[in-house]
Amino acid sequence: MWNKPHLLSAIADLLILGAAAALLAAGAVWLVRVPSLPVRQVVFAEELPHTRRIEVEQILPSAIKGNFFSLNLEMVRGSLEQLPWVRNVEVRRIWPARLEVKVEEHRPAARWGEGRGELVNSYGEVFVAALNEEESLALPLLFGPAGTAPEVLKRYSELVGTFKTVGEKPVQVTLSPRLAWQLKLERGMLVDLGREQPKSPVGVRLQRFIEVYPELVAKRAQRPAVVDLRYPNGFAIRVAGEVKGK
Repeated sequence: MWNKPHLLSAIADLLILGAAAALLAAGAVWLVRVPSLPVRQVVFAEELPHTRRIEVEQILPSAIKGNFFSLNLEMVRGSLEQLPWVRNVEVRRIWPARLEVKVEEHRPAARWGEGRGELVNSYGEVFVAALNEEESLALPLLFGPAGTAPEVLKRYSELVGTFKTVGEKPVQVTLSPRLAWQLKLERGMLVDLGREQPKSPVGVRLQRFIEVYPELVAKRAQRPAVVDLRYPNGFAIRVAGEVKGK
């Protein structure tokens, strides 16, 4: 073997590679276990309108365990996503000692039910968080069976566009357990839309009312208290006990 230089060279190369791999492995273990290289700074990519700093300071210390390399980013992300206003979190390391956190907060689109503190975000997801009274009252109020928030929010958005053409604004939309729709306008009028009907969809019945709204409602001395659009070929209005058909 000693008179075979090529074989000796190959063996030497293998020994060097093995030693290098061992050193790298030892270095990796050292980086993970060594108490140095701590995370010294947590930076949020943008201001958080609703999440308070004290909430973050209370929850982060228990999630930041280990050094820069051993820190569990999923634990940090999961801890922050427990906060009421936080919808989604992204966390990344920035050498040598910093974490950058990007937080997506819920954007409240409506209140969901009453007395439970539930809100609906712009994706139709229900979450629980506190709003001040002014912000809360500025949001529409939606009701519906469990799991229907996306559908109710979508219907509300459609109704806003429809009633804008006649200068009205929905402030409350309800989907009953029997899947019947009702809405309340800003000036107090209730509109019963009823259930979807194969031969007379809600949209068709509502458009029929919108077309006659300027003459039938806007010019009346006394506004209707209730408009019933559940009829397939017409509707009824009620003003102080009076019922009229159209």
